[in-house]
Order: sequence, then C-alpha cells, then structure tokens
Amino acid sequence: MKFKIEFFDYWHLGSGVSAGPALDSTVVKDENGLPYVPGKTIKGILREMAEMIGGESTAKIFGEEGSSMGEAYFSNAELDRDTAAYLAAHPNEAKHLYEKISSTKIGNNGIAEDQSLREIEVVVPLTLWGEIACKEEEKALLSQAMGMVKQIGLNRNRGLGRCQIMEAGKND
Repeated sequence: MKFKIEFFDYWHLGSGVSAGPALDSTVVKDENGLPYVPGKTIKGILREMAEMIGGESTAKIFGEEGSSMGEAYFSNAELDRDTAAYLAAHPNEAKHLYEKISSTKIGNNGIAEDQSLREIEVVVPLTLWGEIACKEEEKALLSQAMGMVKQIGLNRNRGLGRCQIMEAGKND
C-alpha cells in the first residue's frame, strides 16, 4: 500500500541534534541531507488513530507492546526518486528545503524572558512518499487512520506540520 504525506506548512521532526549556537534543533535527514519521516513515526501516528477507531485488527497490524511485533511494515516517507536524485547531485540546492524559525517565551509582564530565544530548523511544505507492507484486509483500517491525521511533528499547537496522509493513487 503506497501512501503520500502532503505537508501544507513548515514542519519539524527532530533529529535530537542541535547545530551549536546556530540552531537548538535540526530536522531528521537521510545520508544525502534530505528530509524524511521515519517509518516508526508513521507507524506510531497511524496506530494512535487506529486505536481511536477501535478496529479489531489494530494489535495484529501494529503489534502489542512487550509481547508481539505487528504484521505490517512501515517504510520511511521520502522525496520522490527523481527529486531526491537531483538534490543528491546538486547538494547546494537542498539548502532551499530548510528554513530557520525563532520563538521566545513572553513573561506575564509582556516582555521576552531572558535566555528563552529558541531557533529550530524546519522543512518547507512538500510531498513525501512511502509504503506500508500489509495484508489486503488491513488496508481499510490503515486508510481510515491516514484520513484522521492532520498534523505531524513538533509545535503542532503552533501551526507547524499541518498535513494530509492518504493512499497514493495510480497516477501519483
């Protein structure tokens, strides 16, 4: 089952790495410096939505913590091959996929608090592609769960990561 994630706004999935004084948090990137959404993130988000739906096959698809692995496999969501190949061959162009945004904590007095300035790296809106290896009878629940996802990543409550996940059509 192929799927696509269409981001409508800047998004940030943290790598856990800072860039020294320049950035407090960078985004996760592949070996070519390109952004992606890890398969384990996709699995976790879809599991949460599937549990809300209450499908009987949720444990079978996703597994049960500490006791069994799920039957489905979730790939990373990545740029399409042509775009990724172009950017890998032209690494200077890949820098245009990223921006830096800043935020600060405002105190009760309406003034920025000392030492509260934070800068994070974000990815521009784009579309990523992935695949879920699953049984035919599991696709309906997964597709329904995809339709429930509205945002992914850090600062969702501040407008980052607005997206749509859907099964990829034959023309995609």
